[in-house]
Amino acid sequence: MARPGSRLETQTRSRMRVLILTSSTGGGHNMRAESFRRWFEQEERDDWVVIHKALEGTSPLYAVGVGVYNWIQRTAPLLHHAYFNWLEVVKPCGGKKRLFGRKHYIDFLNTVAPDVIISVHGSLNHGFFQVAREELGERVRLVTYCGELFGGYGFSRNWVNPQADLFIGAVEETCETARRLGMPPEKCLAGGFMLHPGFYEPPLAYSRREEIVCEQLALDPGLPILLLSTGAVGANNHLAFVNALENAGIKLQVAAICGTNETVRQRLIQWRTNARHVRLAVLGYERNMHELMRAVTAIVARPGTGTTSEAVVSGCPIIFNGIGGIMPQERITLKWAEVHGFGHPLTSPSDLVKVAKGIASSPVWAETQRARLEAAKPPLLPDDILRQCRSLIPN
Repeated sequence: MARPGSRLETQTRSRMRVLILTSSTGGGHNMRAESFRRWFEQEERDDWVVIHKALEGTSPLYAVGVGVYNWIQRTAPLLHHAYFNWLEVVKPCGGKKRLFGRKHYIDFLNTVAPDVIISVHGSLNHGFFQVAREELGERVRLVTYCGELFGGYGFSRNWVNPQADLFIGAVEETCETARRLGMPPEKCLAGGFMLHPGFYEPPLAYSRREEIVCEQLALDPGLPILLLSTGAVGANNHLAFVNALENAGIKLQVAAICGTNETVRQRLIQWRTNARHVRLAVLGYERNMHELMRAVTAIVARPGTGTTSEAVVSGCPIIFNGIGGIMPQERITLKWAEVHGFGHPLTSPSDLVKVAKGIASSPVWAETQRARLEAAKPPLLPDDILRQCRSLIPN
C-alpha cells in the first residue's frame, strides 16, 4: 500500500484530503472549522477532513498564549487591546523561522498529506502556510477563510497572505480590507457565512417552535423570550442581567445558556426560586442553537463574529453585551452591525432593562430587527465556498 502523501497514493485516490487549521481563542474559529467539516461530509463525496488546533497542538508556548487570550475575554476584555497590538507587532507565527514546534507540525503535515489547507484563524496564515508549501510543494492549496466583518482597527493584518491561493471573506467588507492589505483581487471571494448546516434549514414550523419553548424551556410561546448566551470560554453576565430585570419589575421570560460553567448554572437555578417577575429557564450546553435562536425573541451575546453571523442567518435579533469593554475584534463587528442598522450595544445591565422595556411595549420591534438582518445576509452559501475550494484542485 502506498504511504499517505506518496506520489502513487496521490495519483490513485479520488477523494480530497482537507486540513482545517484552527485554535481555541474564543469560540468562533472552532465553530467555523467544525462547520467546514460538516458541510464537506454531508456532500457524500468521501472527502477526508481533519481539524487541527494548530497553536495549542504545535507548541506549549502557543497554548499559553491561547489561555491568556481566553482569560482576558472572560475577565477584562479591555486588556485585549494591549494583547492584540502586541500580536500585530511581534507576529509570533509570522514566518517559518518564528514558528515554535515546527518539526512537530511538519511531521503532522506529512501524516495527513492534505490537498488543501484551510485556515480559519488570523494567526495561521503565514508561518503555518509557508512551512506547508515548502514541505508539500505547489500541489497543496492554501486557503484562508476570514469571518471578520469589517476593516480598520481590530482587523488583524495576519489574516492576509498574498501567497495564499484563495482568501474567502465572510462579506464584501472583509474582502475590501484584504485587498487593501495586499491580497490580489482575483484571489478574493466574498463567500458568506460558514455556519452549522442547521442554520440554513427552513424556518421553524409553529408546532416545532411551540415544542421547543414549552418542553425544552418550559416557557410561554406567546410572550417575548430573551436568550442570554455565553461564549465557548464562558464569558457571561447572566446574574447581573437577571438581577437588573428583576429589580426593575419587568415581567419577562429569559433563557440562560451556561455552557460548561456549572457554577453559574447552579447559581441561576437557586436565583430563580426567589424570582417574582422574571421567568427563567436555565440551560447547559446547547447543540441545537440553530433552532433555539429561531424560537426566541432576541439573543444577548458578546459582539463576536460567530454569534453575529448566526443571528443574521437565523433572523434572530441580537443585543450586544459590551460589559467590561469591547475587544478589538468586537469593535469591527459592531461597526458592521451599525452600518446595517441592527444590534443594541449594552455597557451595563441597566441598558438591558431599557431594551427589554422596548421589546415588551413594541410588538414590531422584533419584526423591524429581523428585516434588517435579512437585508444584511450575504448571497452565497457554504456549498458555494466548498465549490470554490474544490476548483483549486486539479482533476
